[in-house]
Amino acid sequence: MTTPNALQVQAFSTFDVAEQIRATPGWQQQYRQMSPGLFSGQLRCLGLDGVDIYEESLNTRVEQFFRAPQGSLTFCFDQVEHSLYLLDEHSRNLWITPENYREVAVVFDQAFLQRHGLDMAQLQGLFMVPLGSGQNALFSRWLSATLTRLAQADCPLEGQALAEQLLEDCLFILDNACQRLQGPARDRHAQARAIMQRVGDWAADCPEDTLNLPGLAQVAGVSLRQLQDAFKAFTGMPPAQWLRLRRLNGARRDLLCSDANEVTVAEVAMRWSFWHLGRFSESYRQLFKELPSQTLRKGC
Repeated sequence: MTTPNALQVQAFSTFDVAEQIRATPGWQQQYRQMSPGLFSGQLRCLGLDGVDIYEESLNTRVEQFFRAPQGSLTFCFDQVEHSLYLLDEHSRNLWITPENYREVAVVFDQAFLQRHGLDMAQLQGLFMVPLGSGQNALFSRWLSATLTRLAQADCPLEGQALAEQLLEDCLFILDNACQRLQGPARDRHAQARAIMQRVGDWAADCPEDTLNLPGLAQVAGVSLRQLQDAFKAFTGMPPAQWLRLRRLNGARRDLLCSDANEVTVAEVAMRWSFWHLGRFSESYRQLFKELPSQTLRKGC
């Protein structure tokens, strides 16, 4: 991981999902690679007084499970679908990004919100709902360009003025987006979101557990059909494929943390319920572009 500049705008290039997590402190996160290829990520961040700005890009599909910082209010702008997602400290999200995903996010901490008299109770019902607005794409491009401009050594930074402007702009965009919400569509999204919340809680609390489809449906408290629909909406893949990729990522983590003199690829495969070593090796190679034995040689 590299840090190209020593200015307030920090920039990171990452080559593993674990590096991407370490580059964003303050967030509870789990990342898993979900499409083939060598992972490559970029992150730029800027810390102001009570406000943090992030711009993140990922080349492969990545499962993200995260919780926002305590006491915070976060505006996440998806630069692919041009949707706004509002998060508070209780928002726990599980979804899978598309390939070549980009987003910008503005995080306001609790003290900043209190100084500006923002009542979080007025925002109930808006968290984790995709909000569309004509200003989303324009604001995302402006914020990305602002980070580029501020990274230049000869660019003065008026932090307080920028923080105030960001709050005003984000609330303006949110107000416009709320006017587009449709009642039935919002209700369906909330139901699917609740299903994925339960799946995400299980994935976070039991990272090494393996389940079959009926077991996962039982965890979510829904039928297999409802589980399929929720996964289609939030991950873009069927739950069976998600479970298989999740196990492959678990195996990769174990291989990277193991000594090749003390553990074998077959033992790791069995631990993650891959009973056919040949099929495991081929699936692993297709996803991570290397054989499990090559990963094991990189280990501790």
